Amino acid sequence: MLIFNYLLDLQKYLTLHINYKQNKVSKNEKITDIFISKLLDIAKIKNTPNGSSIVEIQKALKTASKKGTGRAGFPEFVGKSKDFIIVIEDKADIEEQVKYEDEEGTKLATDTKSVIKYAENGALHYAKEIVKKTNFKKVFAFGCSGDEKHHIIRPIFVDNTGYKLLEKVENFENFSTKNIEKYYKEQVLGETPVEILEKDEIIKKSSELHESLRNYGQLGDSEKPLVVSAILLALGEPSFKIDSLTGDTIKTDGMKIHDALSTHMERVEVKPEMKKEQVLGQFNIIKDRTLLNQVDERLAKTPLRYFAEYLQKNVYSSVVANTKEDVLGRFYGEFISYSGGDGQTLGVVLTPSHITDLFCDLADLKPTDIIFDPCCGTGGFLIAGMHRMLEQAKDEEERQIIKKDRIHGMEIREDMFSIATTNMILRGDGKSNLIKDDFLKQDIAKLRENNYTVGFINPPYSQAKGKDTAHLSEISFVEHLLDGLGDNARCLIIVPQSTMVGKTKTDKQVKKRILEKHTLEGVITLNKETFYGVGTNPCIAIFTAHKPHSKKKYCKFINYEDDGFEVRKHVGLVKTERSIERKAHLLNCYLHDAPAETKFMVKTTIEPEDEWLHSFYYFNDEIPKEEDFEKTIADYLSFEFNMIMQGREYLFKETTK
Repeated sequence: MLIFNYLLDLQKYLTLHINYKQNKVSKNEKITDIFISKLLDIAKIKNTPNGSSIVEIQKALKTASKKGTGRAGFPEFVGKSKDFIIVIEDKADIEEQVKYEDEEGTKLATDTKSVIKYAENGALHYAKEIVKKTNFKKVFAFGCSGDEKHHIIRPIFVDNTGYKLLEKVENFENFSTKNIEKYYKEQVLGETPVEILEKDEIIKKSSELHESLRNYGQLGDSEKPLVVSAILLALGEPSFKIDSLTGDTIKTDGMKIHDALSTHMERVEVKPEMKKEQVLGQFNIIKDRTLLNQVDERLAKTPLRYFAEYLQKNVYSSVVANTKEDVLGRFYGEFISYSGGDGQTLGVVLTPSHITDLFCDLADLKPTDIIFDPCCGTGGFLIAGMHRMLEQAKDEEERQIIKKDRIHGMEIREDMFSIATTNMILRGDGKSNLIKDDFLKQDIAKLRENNYTVGFINPPYSQAKGKDTAHLSEISFVEHLLDGLGDNARCLIIVPQSTMVGKTKTDKQVKKRILEKHTLEGVITLNKETFYGVGTNPCIAIFTAHKPHSKKKYCKFINYEDDGFEVRKHVGLVKTERSIERKAHLLNCYLHDAPAETKFMVKTTIEPEDEWLHSFYYFNDEIPKEEDFEKTIADYLSFEFNMIMQGREYLFKETTK
């Protein structure tokens, strides 16, 4: 009986193993070829299959056989991007991706069998042949395996000095003519990315400004950005001259700056009058604070003139350049960090620029859209949205309509409202549609009259501290925004992951109400360091307003924690060149429904009580490697055999109720 049971188990194993092997053998390498060719076309990389159209490389491949016979070699694809050659070898089976010589996985095997059988090893072989036999000395070799859903794409840089294994990628976006040189400098040469240098410069300027505002003006944390905003507005007024700031005790420098910014607000027609007065009231500090208007012996001028000179030289041009970057918002964030806070006690968590940009992509923003941000802060979402819409505008008339009618924001805090207004005035747009008010007190019917087509929100965080403040939870802001948007409007939110779980009984009820009226399209889990230094694990949720959620609706849950952004010491979260291909993969999956492994994206129906996060719905759909399969079966059979030998065969008998 013992031997019989063992043989039965062995027969089951062999049947499974044979089926597995047959399934593996049936994979068609042409499927991989088509997938890789498609990715090359998307990245607009010119290529030739099974050879090269470049005569010099064509000649080199005539003696580049992987078998080492001196006959012709045929890599799957050879392409050219700028001065770099791209050579690709692919395999249908992921198990044939790579063979290493060492246990650490740092050195590829170069024996003939490995070169023939494995994708990375074969790609390296062809790259070496090209470097050795041609004048092309910079080659990116790619070992690729799998299909569109389950695949590995590994770049290897090859030159006269040897080769460097690089991190796996999802596509070839980094190797397009637009991006390849930056990728090479950063990932191969290890040079500091331009983005880090730019952020370094902003941090340096912020630090200098912080020190000056504190030392010469004795300004508090919330006062610093207001003084900066007031001076920047004055600098935008053509009639204002810094030389006029002489430290006069009758007509003080603060009065001159205040007059100039007031004149500028009239010139750009900031309306209604009440809003203009609200902003001007916030800027009274520059004429009321005596210390700012007295000549400082250390400077031989007033602090206000010193600040004005510094801002004109180092900051003003960046703010008015009409870029998508919220420069004033960055300064505000830096001032908070220098003061030892993170803004969370006030619910202030400013949205990074790469996230405001991503919102525009996910919303597929068009120039005809009407954007509404009810917690606009310093205006980051509005600036990014306006910038994207203006890029697509067909003529100057449409650009003026966008500025005048299609950018709407609301902010409850006076200081932030003033900064946002300054931001929009300096960019010449949107200022008439900013309102200082409490969003949660707005009448839904009134909001609906505006027919907003896109809602963006980063609500105040951690404001619900008990029963009396339950209405201040992040999910309450989301519900109010959804209710106030136009029919079928797109609504994007960035909130702590706990919001999608439902932190309280009240929050869970709100989640249920939301699905009764609106549709959840998907949730994207973000890099835990997105709000660097704040300690919030964020996610983005996308909804369609006023379209009840169908129980048959498949939502997309995406794990985007690996977004290509890294924390650098003394700088914070910075963009690396990897972020380009990571973002392209995200948008391809979310917007264009490209297939992806479940570890990246899960598509599923949902219930209100679910945790609306990738981690809740994730399941492992990866096919196990052959050796893993064999080891698991062997371990099980060994365990069963040992138990039977110990007289415990009853453990494996079927029981009946």
